[in-house]
Amino acid sequence: MKKLFARPSRGALALLVSSIGTTAHGAGIPTLQEVTVSTSKQDLIGVADSATEGTVTAAQLRNRPLLRPAEALETVPGMIVTQHSGDGKANQYFLRGFNLDHGSDFATSLLGMPVNMASHAHGQGYMDLNFLIPELVQGIAYRKGPNAAEDGDFATTGSALIDYRRKLDGNFVDLGLGQNGYQRILAAGSRALGAPDSGDSRQLLAAVELMGNDGPWEQPENLVRRNAVLRLSDGTSAHGYAITAMAYSAAWTATEHVPQRAITRGEIGRYGALSARDGGRTHRHSLSAEWGRLGEATASKANAYVIDYGLNLFSAPSGYINGLQGDQHEQADRRFIWGGDGRHAWFLGPAWRDTELAVGAHLRQDRIGKVGLYSTVDRARTATVREDRITETSLGVFAEARTQWTRWLRSTAALRRDELRADVTPLGGPYNMDNRGHARAGQTSPKVGFIFGPFNLAGATEFYANWGHGFHSNDARGATSRTNPADGSALERVPLIVKAKGSEIGLRAAPLPGWNTSISMWQMNLASELVFIGDEGITEPKGASRRHGLEWANYITPTDGLIIDADLALSKARFKDAAAGADRVPNAIPVTASVGVAVDRGGPWHGGLRLRYLGAYPLEETGEHKSTPFWTANLKLAYRASARVQFSMDVLNLFNRHANDIEYWGGACTRSETLGGSCNGGIDGRLVHPLEPRSLRLGLRIGF
Repeated sequence: MKKLFARPSRGALALLVSSIGTTAHGAGIPTLQEVTVSTSKQDLIGVADSATEGTVTAAQLRNRPLLRPAEALETVPGMIVTQHSGDGKANQYFLRGFNLDHGSDFATSLLGMPVNMASHAHGQGYMDLNFLIPELVQGIAYRKGPNAAEDGDFATTGSALIDYRRKLDGNFVDLGLGQNGYQRILAAGSRALGAPDSGDSRQLLAAVELMGNDGPWEQPENLVRRNAVLRLSDGTSAHGYAITAMAYSAAWTATEHVPQRAITRGEIGRYGALSARDGGRTHRHSLSAEWGRLGEATASKANAYVIDYGLNLFSAPSGYINGLQGDQHEQADRRFIWGGDGRHAWFLGPAWRDTELAVGAHLRQDRIGKVGLYSTVDRARTATVREDRITETSLGVFAEARTQWTRWLRSTAALRRDELRADVTPLGGPYNMDNRGHARAGQTSPKVGFIFGPFNLAGATEFYANWGHGFHSNDARGATSRTNPADGSALERVPLIVKAKGSEIGLRAAPLPGWNTSISMWQMNLASELVFIGDEGITEPKGASRRHGLEWANYITPTDGLIIDADLALSKARFKDAAAGADRVPNAIPVTASVGVAVDRGGPWHGGLRLRYLGAYPLEETGEHKSTPFWTANLKLAYRASARVQFSMDVLNLFNRHANDIEYWGGACTRSETLGGSCNGGIDGRLVHPLEPRSLRLGLRIGF
């Protein structure tokens, strides 16, 4: 690898995050980038700024069985991805004792474009990754906690930056068939635009995906997903450019979570629905550009994007509380997003203790033409609860310095300033027209880290201490509303920004050849658990909270072609000022664990096996009612019949575990309860969405 600087730059992980090489390691282990000097695959000490940042490569994803595209994020140690509705809707995410809902406290970007949606119709930070094509992923760089200068809104528990390939190893068509109507076709290829030896390194990549699935549900899901990517690039993300156009759309019928009692007494089957015609349709069209330059002692990176997004989501999670017509409502969102980011770094050399000084800026604007909540029957609107137009702008700037003070001590220090501004204009709703307003908020976020080592203890060993401030934004409607749009009662406005403070200590070591391990202890204080309740059109205050936990991540390569990763995450989440005996944070998972084995020695057979465990979590504040703990296993086997033909088999939920993908505690009524007069405004109880049963998917890849 070419040596560009006298010393490997620790800032390369943040600056060149999308230049992820094929030798990168996951499970909390960071990757040396193209501009750094590595003496071996395991020489990763000396690069990371914390014990809980790392990268995942295409090679690791290749042999990983996935039920849904967003499960690629489960490569982040401790991250859990589930679903409580139809597969066209954003997934449910859990990390570090947070029920992230659909993404409110974890920031994700693809090709520099933000995935999280501010002031979204369904929920703040809505993070729909169903448009992700796992076969195109070059790598995923992640970091946990509010410690990175580049991370702004939503990155309280951490962030993930996903990059797509610029060229493929070969052109191919993937054909997939499975149980319950599963069908998928993916055609992808790339080609060099310049003649050989011409010095023209431009590449054009194209991919088209069509997918359909009914699922195991008694009410077929009728999921239809269409996806396309066109990517023109030159060079690398460190030194080159890329322009990418993407188009995605989906339509589906959903089976929402249902009362457990309805299944137990046989009113509906295990995979039955309370009501028909739930589901929705969505689209996401985008155009993005990336640019990077490396100089003798400087590095620059910038990106810009525009996104056209829409969603119509029909749900009736409470069943028939309001009558036999059902409680279905529609949440609609139409928006145009534009923005960009830039970063410039100077490598100051030995005279300045090899300091890397960087400055950066972020700008994003969401022009939400219409975001609304409507009462519906069979997907036909019957009343408008609220309808608004929102313009929301966020601006962030930061400065950061990384310094090598001695052979065994280096530091990171950063200061970030964020400004958010939102204008809300009511368009409809009898009790909503007085909720016009303007909201503005800002936060200065200091971040500090110290790295001690490397020391020759359990092999090469490094110790880390990190502390920082972060935040997530609240829905702009919660920051401007005076009245409840459902009934006209008074509402108290909420702040536009919710502050988070986090810290962690940890270590990273290579105790044996081929074994990389990291351990961290962390804690987090969140000023408020305010959540915008899209089903009601209001913001619900939940109070301040504190969390702490322990994480242990391992990445083991005992021989070439064999990868073992094992992760354990423990956490405790409590409300700060809650009444005695009612301080549990609902849906905060206290224990998660995963073990995976991937084998690919270059021969005809290869594949992977993954086991995942979710511990019991409280369903409500007293902790009296808890979910049922469970573990699952997924298997992938593949056979290369020739250089151009490969067969594969995925067995999802290998042992056919009868568990629940997600459990809640709340009020709902079935049709029979409303008919019998026992509903009385809702019956509190366990609400469940069952784990999908064992399913088999067969694949055929043909190269050309």
